[in-house]
Amino acid sequence: MKTVAHIFHDDADSLTIGSRLPARVAEIAAHDDIAVEVFVFGPAQRRLTHADTETDRLFNTQIDALIASGIPVGACVNAAREAGAETALAQRGLTLSVARDAFIRFTLERATVITF
Repeated sequence: MKTVAHIFHDDADSLTIGSRLPARVAEIAAHDDIAVEVFVFGPAQRRLTHADTETDRLFNTQIDALIASGIPVGACVNAAREAGAETALAQRGLTLSVARDAFIRFTLERATVITF
């Protein structure tokens, strides 16, 4: 089983809660053999390369902490490439894939997807 946090919206609540909750879920998920994953897409993905506001800094700090803790964090390779951020995001440890393919994979894995 798997729970996926899909962070799409770029309002402060979606960014900060969406990037904090997966760590909280992971604290108990392994006990029930549930994997946790994060996928950042759309407006939220653009914020992965920003540090202009306190929200941006908190969001990116929490994303980096998720990656450091072993929780897979993905983003859309096409959007990253278009923004000129493909190399930077990959070097941070994000897994880049075509968003369409990631969503199909989540369906095939019968994952629960929570969108922020």
